[in-house]
Amino acid sequence: MPGACARGPAAAAGDAWLRLARLALVLLGWVSSSSLPSSATSSASSGSLGAVSAQPPLPSQCPPPCECSEAARTVKCVNRNLSEVPADLPAYVRTLFLTGNQLGALPAGAFARRPPLAELAALNLSGSRLQEVRARAFEHLPSLRQLDLSHNPLAYLSPAAFAGITNASASSPPGPLAELFLNHIVPPDDDERHANRSFEGMVAAALRAGGPALRGLRRLELASNALVYLPQDVLAQLPSLRHLDLRNNSLVSLTYLSFRNLTHLESLHLEDNALKALHNGTLAEWQGLPQVKVFLDNNPWVCDCHMGDMVAWLKETEVVQGKARLTCAFPEKMRNRVLLELNSSDLDCDPILPPSLQTSYVFLGIVLALIGAIFLLVLYLNRKGIKKWMHNIRDACRDHMEGYHYRYEINADPRLTNLSSNSDV
Repeated sequence: MPGACARGPAAAAGDAWLRLARLALVLLGWVSSSSLPSSATSSASSGSLGAVSAQPPLPSQCPPPCECSEAARTVKCVNRNLSEVPADLPAYVRTLFLTGNQLGALPAGAFARRPPLAELAALNLSGSRLQEVRARAFEHLPSLRQLDLSHNPLAYLSPAAFAGITNASASSPPGPLAELFLNHIVPPDDDERHANRSFEGMVAAALRAGGPALRGLRRLELASNALVYLPQDVLAQLPSLRHLDLRNNSLVSLTYLSFRNLTHLESLHLEDNALKALHNGTLAEWQGLPQVKVFLDNNPWVCDCHMGDMVAWLKETEVVQGKARLTCAFPEKMRNRVLLELNSSDLDCDPILPPSLQTSYVFLGIVLALIGAIFLLVLYLNRKGIKKWMHNIRDACRDHMEGYHYRYEINADPRLTNLSSNSDV
């Protein structure tokens, strides 16, 4: 007991300090608890707003018959027998493949969507049996840079088919379209829609009327279309053109085609056509283009007196690529002669027909001779009937002439005339 009493004042002081420490801790805890909800609430609200603002948009759905890759921004609807463009294409698409389908026709606004396909840059419609591309079919595609319509039997290509890709005013900047592929789009000969119009004229009208939409075009491919000629101003509205592919057609001459305004042209492919010679006007225009490279392989060059200027130009120019491979096709005595090895004395205009033309004339003579022989045989087999028919015609003519002669004698003799009138009375 006395020890407990002796320790009383020290223990009391320690208890007092302990109580003060506990009270300070309680006060600190209350302050922190009162400030924590407000800060937590503000941080939570800011976090929720950030989450809302940073949340990516929901990915667009992929059309059921197609394959989509949002990472590559590509949609493939290949060999699906589609009869129309899918309506629910995702807005993120940059490259769209619609090849190997049964589209038939592209109406106006075929790719107009809400939201628009603002990022679509490459559109491939090759081999989809397209027969008609109507006015403003590619409207509302402001980023379209590459369009492929190859391998479609286009019986109708509207002059305004490419309108609507960009603004139509003359002062508008060039449109985004840089590459246009129209290879093998010639319709079959038995198509009635194609029978009343020139295929060359139809394509030329679409290229002329493209306006600002085609003013920025850099590559144009028109291969394998059986083109016999191209109108004079078909390239007038394509000042930015750098690559022109006209190979595997039936072009006979380039006399009416002007290249003067194609100052940026870099490559011109004219292989596998029906060119026989090039005239001075065309050669001068090519020589005036600073960067152009021309390809002329596999044309049936006629090495006669009209070829002299072209041969002289070939020997001096570097415009033609592979010019050492160019050889003569006609006349027969010049066949397979290299153009660069010809001299002016080799080029004459003999009236010798090409072998193919000679063969045609021989065949025509044989056919006419056969027809004549058949005609004579028919006359011989019907000689009796023909002889009887001739006798009948002779007798009928004789009777007719005797009647005329009798009336003439009556009219010439007055006595016979009176007699004839009395007998009538």
